[in-house]
Amino acid sequence: MAKQVTTVSDEGYSATNDIREFETTIDANGDDAPDTLEALLAAYGSCYVPALRVGGQQRGADDLGRIEIETTGELNDDDKLESIQFDIRVAADVDDDTGDEILERAFELCKVHDALKDSLHADANLDANAF
Repeated sequence: MAKQVTTVSDEGYSATNDIREFETTIDANGDDAPDTLEALLAAYGSCYVPALRVGGQQRGADDLGRIEIETTGELNDDDKLESIQFDIRVAADVDDDTGDEILERAFELCKVHDALKDSLHADANLDANAF
């Protein structure tokens, strides 16, 4: 199985992404849409939500209720991600030990977390005069 996204940019730094029947826009400058790093942080947080829910179920917290994740990406001097911080709030009453177990399990389950590894690098080829 594979996932496929088609990204098109006719000019400038904004790109439209076709994802199945959905369309999103990402603007590297952040002028007309979320920038690339904001889109990555949003995908990471969005992936971590279901991982938290499943991790909670697997660690005895069957219903976490409302989940809010404030994701902060600190940038280095080159405007590249240096670190990511999740500040997570849940409605459920969860003790600290169970909370730590849920967080650990959620990182194991989160597919975006898994994809942010050094060994994952896109193979690329370029076809010139394609249009």
